[in-house]
Amino acid sequence: MINKKWDIVLKDEMNSPYFKELGIKVKRAYQEKVIFPEYHNLFNALRYTDYDEVKVVIIGQDPYHGENEAHGLAFSVQEGTPRPPSLNNIFKELENDLMIKRVNNNLEDWAKQGVLLLNAIMTVEKDKPLSHKGIGWEEFTNNIIKLLNERTEPLVFVLWGNFARSKKELINNPKHLIIESVHPSPLSAHRGFFGSKPFSKINNFLESNHIERIKW
Repeated sequence: MINKKWDIVLKDEMNSPYFKELGIKVKRAYQEKVIFPEYHNLFNALRYTDYDEVKVVIIGQDPYHGENEAHGLAFSVQEGTPRPPSLNNIFKELENDLMIKRVNNNLEDWAKQGVLLLNAIMTVEKDKPLSHKGIGWEEFTNNIIKLLNERTEPLVFVLWGNFARSKKELINNPKHLIIESVHPSPLSAHRGFFGSKPFSKINNFLESNHIERIKW
């Protein structure tokens, strides 16, 4: 059970042959290796933000691959874990954009307000980034994006970096807003992420569509 509406919307997906095969691969990986996030946190993005509650979609690539970091929400880390560089830059831009100085590295509060923090690849082997690329997660999460694109209520899709921007072709509903820039990682943040003001753009769009703003 993920969440009532997601369970309905994703019913055919989860009964499909590819998803059953993916489930077998993932369960075997958890039995044989150290995989992040912990199994019970795997679907937290969908658990915290139900289908009809989504206001904003922020797309990540795959989970953090270090101890006590990933917990099923893209870019977020567990309480007490040092802030990863990309998240640090996201918070720098948040402060620059809205003068909000954020302390908590766990983004559950965003998720519970309607920010779907979706990693396109939902699992990773310890210390091996992109180790679960191509096992089936991309098909599943692409179909989640397509289902959200079909929503009649306006949404904001946030695409940071080339990988996330490759999902733009899945979003063709003119009701929705796409915000895109380079990735917030230290390698690229100075090439257009800093100064892009995504948080105010999101809230302005939500407000213009009579949707409650996000308390970042």
